[in-house]
Amino acid sequence: MSATAVTPPDTTGTEADAGAGAGALTDGSVTPASEGTNEIVTPVVEATPQASAADEAIAGAEALKDAVADSAPTVGGIIEQLDAWGFTIADTRFSVWTVLTVVMVIVGVFLFARISTSLAKSGLKRATKLDVSQRLLAEKLITVALWAVALLIGIDILGIDLTALAVFSGAFGLAIGFGLQKTFGNLIAGIILLMDKSIKPGDVINIADQAGNEVFGQIRKIGIRAVSITTRDEREYLIPNENLMINQVENWSYSSRKVRIQVPVGVSYGADMKQAQEFMLEAARSCKRILKSPAPTVWMSEYGDSSVNFVIHCWITDPEMGVGNIRSEVLTNLWYLFQDNNVEIPFPQRDLNLRDSEQFQQLVAAISQRVEQRSVKDS
Repeated sequence: MSATAVTPPDTTGTEADAGAGAGALTDGSVTPASEGTNEIVTPVVEATPQASAADEAIAGAEALKDAVADSAPTVGGIIEQLDAWGFTIADTRFSVWTVLTVVMVIVGVFLFARISTSLAKSGLKRATKLDVSQRLLAEKLITVALWAVALLIGIDILGIDLTALAVFSGAFGLAIGFGLQKTFGNLIAGIILLMDKSIKPGDVINIADQAGNEVFGQIRKIGIRAVSITTRDEREYLIPNENLMINQVENWSYSSRKVRIQVPVGVSYGADMKQAQEFMLEAARSCKRILKSPAPTVWMSEYGDSSVNFVIHCWITDPEMGVGNIRSEVLTNLWYLFQDNNVEIPFPQRDLNLRDSEQFQQLVAAISQRVEQRSVKDS
């Protein structure tokens, strides 16, 4: 099979033409090696330095400009005008069109991530087979994945080569390691809490900080950085996720929502104990939030200095509604029952025994003499 014939260029030109022909070899054109023979000469490609991230972003903007100019001449003219307004730094040119392209890509990536995240969350809410903690964990993982995909799409549209960001990514990794370690630690801690289901939205917990201050409330939200806890007085505390991992947490609704409340009561030694216990049970049963099963019970705890002390045990299933108000309601009902049935609620009493001595007799005589003198003056 014969080789395809390539028509040789005209060699009768001037020396300038010959120079141009020699330059064509550098540009990659095909010329014959000698007259009468047909062979393909491999073009010589000059090595170009690796483009920077800024150059590649500008190259992406240029490609977008050419595509728009080919499809819409009027819009292309506007883009040409915007591209003409700019400046050059070193070997890189920046223009209004370049800045607009970068801004549009960033806005598009942000909108894509937000809209896709919202759609994914609404789809997970319709998945009734997932409980609260599983759905929240899935939402966080999908959010992270969608934002990563959106970021990669934006980098691809701008034409940025990730290898050009190797130095920057190393510096960014050091910044994460030193400056953002708490943020990423809280993120990982939140994911772990949701995976093991030890804490979930709706739980009632009691947590103490390093200073010993306790916070009691209901978990409303587990965020990326912190857990939102709302107390009975509508104060909302934002506790970092790491604190829930390293500190002791008292979860009142971890495996069961039943919570037992203890109400201490004291009666006098002269009271009818059986009757007093019946009144205590009646006061507990009259509270609407106290469960009928398990039923309230009364235990005698100790013989105190001034009273016989009892403890009323009762159960509730809504600790987020508060426990102090249950104690108050039980004690209020019991107060009226004791008052109506003459059951004495004692107060502390002390007996003083004075030992007789010579000094004590002198003190009594002095006081008696002073009293007599005052009575004589008054008469």
